[in-house]
Amino acid sequence: MSAVAIKAWCPGALRPMQSGDGLVVRVRPHGGRLDAKQAAGIADLAGQYGNGLIDLTSRANLQIRGVGDHGYPPLIDGLARLGLLDPDPETEARRNVLVTPFWSAGDDTSSLAAELELGLASTPLDLPTKFGFAIDDGSERTLAGASADVRIERDGAGGLMVRADGAKLGRAVTRGEAVPVALALAEWFVTSGGGESERRRMAAHIAEGASLPKTLRGDAKPARQSAEPAPGLCPPGAMVGVAFGQVPHLTLGHLATHAQAIRLTPWRMLLVEGMREMLCGADLITRADDPVLRVIACSGAPRCGEAHADTRALASALAPHIPADARLHVSGCAKGCAHSGSADITLVATREGFDVVRGGSTRDMPVMHGLSGTAIVANPSMLMGGR
Repeated sequence: MSAVAIKAWCPGALRPMQSGDGLVVRVRPHGGRLDAKQAAGIADLAGQYGNGLIDLTSRANLQIRGVGDHGYPPLIDGLARLGLLDPDPETEARRNVLVTPFWSAGDDTSSLAAELELGLASTPLDLPTKFGFAIDDGSERTLAGASADVRIERDGAGGLMVRADGAKLGRAVTRGEAVPVALALAEWFVTSGGGESERRRMAAHIAEGASLPKTLRGDAKPARQSAEPAPGLCPPGAMVGVAFGQVPHLTLGHLATHAQAIRLTPWRMLLVEGMREMLCGADLITRADDPVLRVIACSGAPRCGEAHADTRALASALAPHIPADARLHVSGCAKGCAHSGSADITLVATREGFDVVRGGSTRDMPVMHGLSGTAIVANPSMLMGGR
């Protein structure tokens, strides 16, 4: 390797991560949104300095893959010209903000995101790298299933509230109080011992007995959770998916030519602003019943050096056999990078073959061990058991 510092953390732009296909450079769009120029610029940079593949992550970020050591400096220069870099790696790591894509011009979402990003840039808090915030302030919660530690939401009456992940209730706040209270929750997490482990999360901290102070507790009940979105038209534009959350750079460039802007989502889909009809393209998922949407798969081998198998080839073969109301997660190793939560079926690649977990995550006990991909494809019904 060259002078680029590579470690096994969640990647950023200023702290890339080495993978099996080169450096992974993560771009965190401000407010979860790219204007058309930024989207087109990322597409060009990925084609010029990467391998042309761009990941959509569960934190609504983009990852440019396959970047070589010599291509990294000009790539970073290009991202800086597009206004997509933070001043330093520490600020970048703290700016872990997930924003609902279903906002409207003039509502609180964009201003809350901008204020929270500014607050995080100026805080000295040493938060764990996966610690994150969600701004989910629509009349229904769309981000309830997405990973976040501090949540700015609406209550059943439409008022703003701030809630620690893992707590059933939150504190009702005014618009001016929302961001300060969210930052205070993060500070409490650190000072109460939650930040002692790099992988520590808010929900686990609370579940293990940490008690919120009175100033951060409340009795506000969050608004109801909406169904997980699917491809289709919606008020802001057109929602489109890509297989396994990986978009070719030419496809992103094509979307940029049709978009007012592109909003990132945690569902590995893109919301193309201003579209009033669905876009077509071989690399786009435009139907809500597409079987590929039932399957989550990480990069897998050979793209990831940690993976024990080609996850996406297996996921593609199994997708048509997964029931419409079920979810399959195929993970190249036990880390579960593509999906940290539960799935109806989770396949975990090991040196001995695939382990099968039912109704759990990569961290749960398998019901079968060491199956070959060939055997699974030949008899996919074995995965579902008695379901």
